[in-house]
Amino acid sequence: MSKRPPSNLERPSPNNPALDKAILAFRMQRLDEAERLASDVLKSNRGNVVAADVLGRALLMQNRPKEAVDPLQRAARRSHDPAIEVLLAAALAAAGRNDVALDQLRRTTARRPPFPPAFIELGSQFGKLGRFDEGIAVLESGLALTPGVLDLLMGLGHLHLKRNDRAEARASFSQVLATAPQRHDALVALAKAMALDGEYAAAADLYRRALALQPDDAAIRVNLGKCLLEMGERDAGEATLRAATRGSAQLAGPAIVALAAAPHGRFFLRPSAAAKFLRVEKN
Repeated sequence: MSKRPPSNLERPSPNNPALDKAILAFRMQRLDEAERLASDVLKSNRGNVVAADVLGRALLMQNRPKEAVDPLQRAARRSHDPAIEVLLAAALAAAGRNDVALDQLRRTTARRPPFPPAFIELGSQFGKLGRFDEGIAVLESGLALTPGVLDLLMGLGHLHLKRNDRAEARASFSQVLATAPQRHDALVALAKAMALDGEYAAAADLYRRALALQPDDAAIRVNLGKCLLEMGERDAGEATLRAATRGSAQLAGPAIVALAAAPHGRFFLRPSAAAKFLRVEKN
């Protein structure tokens, strides 16, 4: 549900060329280099929050959450920085220490002034554990403290959707779009909820708006194709699925399922026949 916790990396480094290089390496996805450079900065300055942020994120993106916990814990103890605490909780949860992660997030959500990303992360962790009511309560408390934070509304909508309360999910996503009509994730989320309710024409319109913002999003194109097929627009639906799989052979599976599930769908006895029909290009 949630994105990676908010970062300290937008903060300017106080005349620290090594840290600047670490941040640049991270942004360029050179994770080994970012890890090494951030570690070097922390050796000389254990209290450098930005270096701990870079190191923690680099390790998490390399699927090494257990290694990320220790430097993030040290940074959290020294700085009491809520963004570092949220990142620490994400690392703890990824390392399988869910109870410790929840305790950390509860402490961070008790901070004043409130830090909305902590509520978002705590709601997300409850959602991952299937504790939807607790997650919804957390996000609602966050909204009561910081009204109008759209990411809190998005998180709330996703939890309602996971609980199959589509009316509440739609209300949350619609509220986001009323404030930010060009928000891609809200368009996609509301379209998904509408498609689940069988409102394929409205969902298709939302998917088209999302594609106008991100034309290369092949997964959204598959979802649009599904809606068109459900609406009986077979030629347009199949053309849309072909356009989606042309750029991503990984989406051939969902596209084939969409073709088979649609009214008067198509069935293929051989994967090669399906690939030929969709004109799948090998990556």
